[in-house]
Parts: sequence; C-alpha cells; structure tokens
Amino acid sequence: MVVVLVPSLVAREAGGQSRFEVEASTVRDALLQLPVRDLIFDERERLRPLVNVYVNRAQVDDLGGVVGADDEIRLVAAIAGG
Repeated sequence: MVVVLVPSLVAREAGGQSRFEVEASTVRDALLQLPVRDLIFDERERLRPLVNVYVNRAQVDDLGGVVGADDEIRLVAAIAGG
C-alpha cells in the first residue's frame, strides 16, 4: 500500500482524514483515488498549480513516476499572495 498524506486544509474536505492508504503503481494513480481529487486536479486531470507533490521527501513533477508499497506521497499546498 502506498501512503498519501494531505495537508490539514485538504483533510477537512476529506472528513478530517489526512492519511490514506491506496493500491497504486504511479503517483497519478494514487492521487486519483483520493476522495478530494477535485481539489488536487482540475477538470482535465492536470495537477492544480499550487499543489506540490513529494515522494519520500523528494519533490516530483512527473506524476507518471512509479511508486511501490513502501513509498509515501505527501501533498503540500504552496502559498501565494502578495
């Protein structure tokens, strides 16, 4: 099982759950299984601009990257403003 951790703001939309265990072979597959996928992806299933994805503490841009049973995916919301 791949573990996916989401930030508290997103967790509130998932009923308070911030940790998910999913069966997936890629980062994209794992994220698409989340009940809050509409907050992570736009209508074309592209990652929203202010969402950063980390696999085992390393930032990734390629959501097609392979993940295994011991991997941890963490979503971090970027802060914007001015």
